[in-house]
Amino acid sequence: MRSLRRTLVLTLLGAVTTVTLVGAAATYRQARDGIDRIFDYHLRQLALSLRDQAMGRVEGGGGAGERFDFVIQVWSRDGERLYVSRSGTGLPEVAELGFATVATPTGDWRVYSAALGMQVIQVAQRLSVRDRLAFDAALRTLSPLLLLLPLLALLVWRVVGHGLVPLDRLARGVSARTPATLEPFPESEVPAEVLPLVRALNELLGRLRLALAAQRAFVADAAHELRTPLAALKLQVQLAQRVDDGESRGAALAEVDAGLDRATHVVQQLLMLARQEPDAAMPGSAGRVQLAELVGQAVADLAPFAEARHIDLGAARIDERAVVAGETAALRTLLANLVDNAIRYTPSGGRVDVSAGVLEDRPYLEVADTGPGIPVADRERVFDRFYRRDGTTEPGTGLGLAIVKAIADRHRAQVTMGDAPGGGLLVQIAFSPEGDPPKGPPQPGQPALSRP
Repeated sequence: MRSLRRTLVLTLLGAVTTVTLVGAAATYRQARDGIDRIFDYHLRQLALSLRDQAMGRVEGGGGAGERFDFVIQVWSRDGERLYVSRSGTGLPEVAELGFATVATPTGDWRVYSAALGMQVIQVAQRLSVRDRLAFDAALRTLSPLLLLLPLLALLVWRVVGHGLVPLDRLARGVSARTPATLEPFPESEVPAEVLPLVRALNELLGRLRLALAAQRAFVADAAHELRTPLAALKLQVQLAQRVDDGESRGAALAEVDAGLDRATHVVQQLLMLARQEPDAAMPGSAGRVQLAELVGQAVADLAPFAEARHIDLGAARIDERAVVAGETAALRTLLANLVDNAIRYTPSGGRVDVSAGVLEDRPYLEVADTGPGIPVADRERVFDRFYRRDGTTEPGTGLGLAIVKAIADRHRAQVTMGDAPGGGLLVQIAFSPEGDPPKGPPQPGQPALSRP
C-alpha cells in the first residue's frame, strides 16, 4: 500500500534536491565566470608588467617554474622566441594577439598575447586551475545546505505528518460511524484541501440516512400490508377446516385461493419496487428503447381489460423519434401501471389515451383519462408507498404509482400530473435529452413539458 506521507516527503525532498543541484550548477557557473574575469585580468596585468623587461634567449624549465600557475613566452618582433618559463606545455610557438583558449596535448589553456615595445609577450594558464578554484568556491557556498539536507528531511517528515493530522482524524471519525450514528462531519475547522472530501462524505452519509430510513419505512409498511391478508388467510383456512360439507369447503377454499392471489400480488409488487432503486446501475439489458413500441404493446396488452370495463383505450399520438436510453422491461412496467391505473379509475364509457412524442427535444410518455382525476393537494402523496386516497373503492396495494415513480427516477425522468383535456387526469413522464443531464424538477401540479 502506498503511503501518502512517504510519497509527499520523497517528492518534496526530490524537488529540494533537484533545486539544490540546479543551484549548484548555477553557482559553479557563476563562480567560474567570476574567476575567468579575475584571471583574465591577471593575465593581462602580468603581461603588462613584463613590457619593460629585456629578455635574452632563454629556455626555462623545472625548478620554481613548475609550481608557477602561469607560463610566459616572449618573442622578438621578427618572430624569434626569446624566453619561455616552462617547456613541454604544448603551447603554440606563434602568438595570436588578445585572449584565446588553446587546446594542447597537456590540456586546455587560457592565453593572452600582446605586442609591447619591441617584444610580443604571451601569458598562459591552465583552465583546470580555474575549474578547481570554481568548484571549491561553489562547494564552500553550498556545503552548509548539503549538510542541512538530513535536518530538512526530518523537518519535512514532521511537517507533512502534522499536515495529515486532519485526514487521520477524519479516518477515525469514519471508522466510528455506525448505521445508528450517521451525523455529518463538522466543516468549520477542516483545511480547505480536505473540505471537498468532507463534503462528499457528508453527502454520502446523507444518502445513507435517507436509504436506511426508506428501508425501515419500507419494511414497516410491507409488514403492515402483509399482516392483514395473511391474517385473513389464516381465518379462511381455519374456516375451511371446520366445515363438513363439500360445497361449503369448496367456497372456503376458493376464498383461500383468492386471498393467496392477493398476497402474491402484494409480494410481487414489493419485489418489483425493491428492484427499482434510483441509484441502482442499469442492468445489461439496458439500451435504446422506442417509446412508440411501448405504447403499442401496452394498448394491446390492456385492451381486453379496457373492453371488459367498457373503456375506449387507444394511442392518441405516436412519434417514432421518441427514443430513450433505458431498460425496456422496466419502462414497459411503468407504462402498464399507468394505463392500468387509468382504466381502473375511469367510469364505464370513458376514454384513456396513451401518447409518445418529443417536445422541446425531450421524449415523453403521456396517459390521459376522463376519470375523476386527483386533487392537486394529493398529487404528490399518491406516489408514496401504500398510499390510497380516502373513498377509493378500487382494490389495490397502493404500490402502482410508487413503482412508476421509482422506475422514472432510475431513468432520470420526471413524473408530473395535471388536468387532462377531457377533465380527467394527465400523467406525463418526461425524459432528458439523450446525453444531457435532467433539468430541475417542475413545480407540483405542473407538467414537466409545456405545449404552446
